[in-house]
Amino acid sequence: MEHLAILDKKRKLLPKILSGEKTIESRWYKHKKTPYGNIKAGDIVYFKDSGEPVTAKATVDKVLFFSDITREKYKEILGNYADAICLEDRNIDHYTNYKYITLIFLKEVNKIKAFQVNKKGYGMMAAWITMDNINKIKKHL
Repeated sequence: MEHLAILDKKRKLLPKILSGEKTIESRWYKHKKTPYGNIKAGDIVYFKDSGEPVTAKATVDKVLFFSDITREKYKEILGNYADAICLEDRNIDHYTNYKYITLIFLKEVNKIKAFQVNKKGYGMMAAWITMDNINKIKKHL
C-alpha cells in the first residue's frame, strides 16, 4: 500500500523527517481511523506540508499500534518515543484523550521531485490517505 501523510506546516516536521531527526511519524486519534490497523512494514509513505506539494517519501520499517491505553502506557510511549517523534509537548495530560496511536518507523527517507495531489473524495481535511497507488491522486499537469 501507499500512503500520503499531510503534515502541519507550522510545526516544521518535514525538514526534520528529511534530516533524519524525526524517525517516527505518529498519529494520535480519539476514534479509530487510518492509518491505524492498515499500514505495515514495506509500505510507502509520501509526505507533504499542508497546502504544499508532496516532496518526500519513505519506506515503513515497522509499525506499532496502541489502543485501550492506560496512563502508564502513555508514560511509556512518551518516554520511549517522544524524541524520535519530535514531540514538543511532553505533558502526559495532553495525550490521554487519544484512544488510538499509530507509530510508524521510517527508513529510506528521500526528497523527491515535487508533485501536487487531488484529495477529492478523501475529504479536504484528511490528514492521512491510504491507496494502492499514489498515481490515483497525483495531479498530472
